[in-house]
Amino acid sequence: MGKLSRKKIERKTNPQMPELISSLKKKSYEENALIWKDIAKRLEKPRRTYAQVNLSKINRNSIDNELILVPGKVLGAGELKHAVKIAALGFSETAKQKVAEVGGKCISIESLLDENPSGSGVRILK
Repeated sequence: MGKLSRKKIERKTNPQMPELISSLKKKSYEENALIWKDIAKRLEKPRRTYAQVNLSKINRNSIDNELILVPGKVLGAGELKHAVKIAALGFSETAKQKVAEVGGKCISIESLLDENPSGSGVRILK
């Protein structure tokens, strides 16, 4: 890892973020899965550029039982009409409730990394 990328990681105010970014890059290298490198690069950017995705967008852009990755926060605006598994940095309380109501699941990006190291079958929404 070069000096520039190390400095980017060290400036994060969330103490877990540098660890997550490093884990994503390491898993990308180990599994030859470019999806994790892409997510790491997105998370190295300032927090104000992170994705904020409403449930209505997830509903429009997903099918039943699909695995969705949001490199940011999931918000509760709109309706979710089918069960999906969503991995994200954060969830609003409303989003968690609505996902649970339709039989979906909210997980962290770290959990997704452990469950699916190859990154196959994951749809990224931003």
